Amino acid sequence: MPNQDLSILELVMHASLVVQLVMAILVLLSLLSWWHIFSKYFTVSKAAKASELFEDRFWSGSDLNALFEQTKRGHSVGMEKIFIAGFSEFLKLRQKGGMELSDVMEGTRRAMRAACQRELDWLDKHTSFLASVGSVSPYIGLFGTVWGIMHAFRGLANVGQATLATVAPGIAEALVATAIGLFAAIPATVAYNRFAHDVDALANRFDTFIEEFSNILQRQAAR
Repeated sequence: MPNQDLSILELVMHASLVVQLVMAILVLLSLLSWWHIFSKYFTVSKAAKASELFEDRFWSGSDLNALFEQTKRGHSVGMEKIFIAGFSEFLKLRQKGGMELSDVMEGTRRAMRAACQRELDWLDKHTSFLASVGSVSPYIGLFGTVWGIMHAFRGLANVGQATLATVAPGIAEALVATAIGLFAAIPATVAYNRFAHDVDALANRFDTFIEEFSNILQRQAAR
């Protein structure tokens, strides 16, 4: 026992079955969270970049009808979808005739709000998983640690004299579970907070665009 290898791999291999299962669950959660982190990073970045480019085109003085046809032909993301939903609903309601301007604008805003909510739901997809991994993983690791320490102390019952050399490997095996739990939780928590901030920032930009675009349409319809 005194000469037992205390490398991480050896500690994992010699851990009890319950602790090994806990470690396997934590490794799986970590891999899944990293997959979602990279996927969500590209998704949110793409939406932010597309919205920025669209705003530049929108405020460059382009004709709304031409911009609508151009945007509708491409793969719209984020603010582009809100614009398409709002302008198409505006044109549809205007063609009906006999409707008050306030009713037309109310329908247009509703269409844009619905499109905005769909985009935000899409951007928020899987972020709850990251929050769950960040909050639950340390407790799963702690369970593995407690179980491992209990297992180690039960093993000491058959040892005549308990020394640091006999206790250390069992406790080290148990603590690996806590380390893996933290390794899974910390990146997930940081990523969740970052994505939540980025999505909130996009939501504010979407809300501002809806109000500004509504004002433009209202002025255009009142002429």
